[in-house]
Amino acid sequence: MREQPNERIATDAVKAWQLTAHLIAIIPLLLTIAAFVVSYYFEPFPYWVGIILAVITILEWGFTAFLIPKLRWKRWRYQIYDQEVYIQHGILIVTRTVVPMIRVQHVDTQQGPILKKYGLSTLEISTAATTHEIPALLEEEAADLRDQISELARVEQDDV
Repeated sequence: MREQPNERIATDAVKAWQLTAHLIAIIPLLLTIAAFVVSYYFEPFPYWVGIILAVITILEWGFTAFLIPKLRWKRWRYQIYDQEVYIQHGILIVTRTVVPMIRVQHVDTQQGPILKKYGLSTLEISTAATTHEIPALLEEEAADLRDQISELARVEQDDV
């Protein structure tokens, strides 16, 4: 069995994923508040539904904002070789992907507002069949890897 990759994504990935989770948690929070308002103004709607929703919302919020990002960061690893890109990720189910350089069609970097806040970018490696991502790399590192993979893929295609 192959050794696991030793390159890690940026530690600020945890902060970016936590911020994303906090923003997404606003939706169930608003639904919970709506359940309390509806139960207050409409008699047939039971009050305990709002309480159950509040408990579920708090548990989900804590789980997705504090536990998952840290576990996700611990598992994300990658390694760039001359012939392939090796990616490992997953929390309960660990996925290991090997992308041969000869299959790489193009490499992109992408950055949304949350990643930009932390100076991070996502590297996307596209083949004919799929797109593979290495999330939350430092901007410079992502640009360097994009250029490195692009050059290695070009060399591989020229050799064929």
